[in-house]
Amino acid sequence: MIKIHGLCKSFDGHQVLQGVSLQVEEGEVLALIGMSGFGKSVLLKHVIGLMRPDRGQVLIGDQDIFQLRGRALERMRTRFGFLFQGGALFDSLTVFENVAFPLREKTKRKEAEIRERVLFELEQVAMTGAVDKYPAELSGGMKKRVALARALIMEPEIMLFDEPTTGLDPITASLIHRLIYRCHERLKFTGIIVSHEIPRIFEIVDRVALLNQGVIVEVGTPAQIQASTHPEVVQFISGATEGPIECQ
Repeated sequence: MIKIHGLCKSFDGHQVLQGVSLQVEEGEVLALIGMSGFGKSVLLKHVIGLMRPDRGQVLIGDQDIFQLRGRALERMRTRFGFLFQGGALFDSLTVFENVAFPLREKTKRKEAEIRERVLFELEQVAMTGAVDKYPAELSGGMKKRVALARALIMEPEIMLFDEPTTGLDPITASLIHRLIYRCHERLKFTGIIVSHEIPRIFEIVDRVALLNQGVIVEVGTPAQIQASTHPEVVQFISGATEGPIECQ
């Protein structure tokens, strides 16, 4: 479903991606792990076409997303759902209005159908009791659940999760992981999850890729990554401060 070939990107002379190549199979969920500030979120933004590389390709199916413009690019993006780190909810809209927003903007569905779809997705994340609340009235975990419902409201083929449990306590983080797992079972989307939740993220993904210094160091199943002898993988998984990965 997603094929990344030789992706390079630099900012002000600093090379963040140095030839990233990675493949995500249709229907699988891949965890992208690595040190903060080493390009994981930048990679996600390339996958959805929010950034353009200095060199390289991102193929969605057989289409190079960087060759698309205008309406063709917009049509491609309708295949995606994106869960941002902070949720990115609209402060002036209620929970219901936030989740309904993509349907109202991108479809011609009648209001009764929109209401049914929104309430269904909110039920999946246990947020039907907060339909009339505003984001300022929600906890961090509640905001993430609403943002997840909004990301899934169009039933996307591809889901990108940018650190979905950042800032959450361990119990709430586990809840978000469980919700993502359940939603994947229901919708069978292809997913990439950027995460630092080691080893908990391993429980809900099919494969894991470690990004370090702008390249993919190793890719494997959670069991393979946990049993890896690669020095960078061993250091990251163990959280050791000494090793080939430079702490910033």
